[in-house]
Amino acid sequence: MKLAVRSTAFKEGAQIPERYTADGKNVSPPLEWDAPPQGTRSLALVCEDPDAPKGTWTHWVLFNLPPDQRELKEGIPPDRTLPDGAAQGTNDFKKIGYGGPSPPPGKPHRYFFKVYALDTRLDLEPGATRAQVLEALPGHLLAEGEVMGIYGREK
Repeated sequence: MKLAVRSTAFKEGAQIPERYTADGKNVSPPLEWDAPPQGTRSLALVCEDPDAPKGTWTHWVLFNLPPDQRELKEGIPPDRTLPDGAAQGTNDFKKIGYGGPSPPPGKPHRYFFKVYALDTRLDLEPGATRAQVLEALPGHLLAEGEVMGIYGREK
């Protein structure tokens, strides 16, 4: 099943504002999604850049979000565990939480914010990696969706 995901900060395929990048405030953008299917027990989110020079670069890992949650406000703090019980993973900057776009000069990169609806809570510790979260998805995925923004640097 498809899950509609969007941001009030940028439109699908459009430029991510500098505020949400390493060149700006480096805060996470606001995200929203539609109601997941019946039976959803948790939500997970991964933000990744498949255009990175050394392969897909992970910018954010978040899992065990409550199933009734429909948004993430701007600027989620880099805490291992959030007040709603969700856990944040380790990004490829080797930090907990969101790390904004920071591409090398040249062609803009694509940043995919992917939301997954799951029929279980993931049995992972805070600080888990993107690979660990993705490995836990098979057999539990009820729906997924994404919104993609771009960001580039000229120099």
